[in-house]
Amino acid sequence: MIYIIRHGQTELNNKKALQGRSDHPLNDTGIAQAQEAAAMLKGITFDAVYSSPLIRAVQTAKILAPELEPIIDERLIEMDYGPYEGMDLQNLAPEVITFFSDFIHNPAPDGMEQLSNVVERAGLFIQEHGRTDGNILISTHAIAMKGILEYLTPESRGGYWNKYVGNCEVYITEYLPDGTWTVPVRYQPDEA
Repeated sequence: MIYIIRHGQTELNNKKALQGRSDHPLNDTGIAQAQEAAAMLKGITFDAVYSSPLIRAVQTAKILAPELEPIIDERLIEMDYGPYEGMDLQNLAPEVITFFSDFIHNPAPDGMEQLSNVVERAGLFIQEHGRTDGNILISTHAIAMKGILEYLTPESRGGYWNKYVGNCEVYITEYLPDGTWTVPVRYQPDEA
């Protein structure tokens, strides 16, 4: 089973800023969120843990699986927002508002990573590490996570881009004997 988690809250999340690849640690709320996620996943033994290189994802991974050192993979890093990093989400540039209003039909503004690149790198990661019978944990970011979900569910045709993924929200999927993955679903302990 593959468990994909978005990192816990940081101060930039709390301030509603476009965080991107800025490297900020978890705040107290983020640590608590990761601890709650760890409690939710209690009893699951992970065979491997992969993380974005950014500290907030690494911290989240270490809280969820303290017995394993996370394997850092650059392909799990957040989308590069380029010149828009740090921008106040309540006061976005018009071109970013246009992009965010319809991810499927509007390309990212100049200087920002394109969503197709996020899906491509997510897909390369999944092809390399997602073919497993064991349990793996992937600690990443909202847009990078959506890239993984899009890769695993091409029939969604961009349906995950506009879906909100909260801090420490977990999605699960399973690698099947026919070489495909199950449709990712939000993890609910009583349903697992």
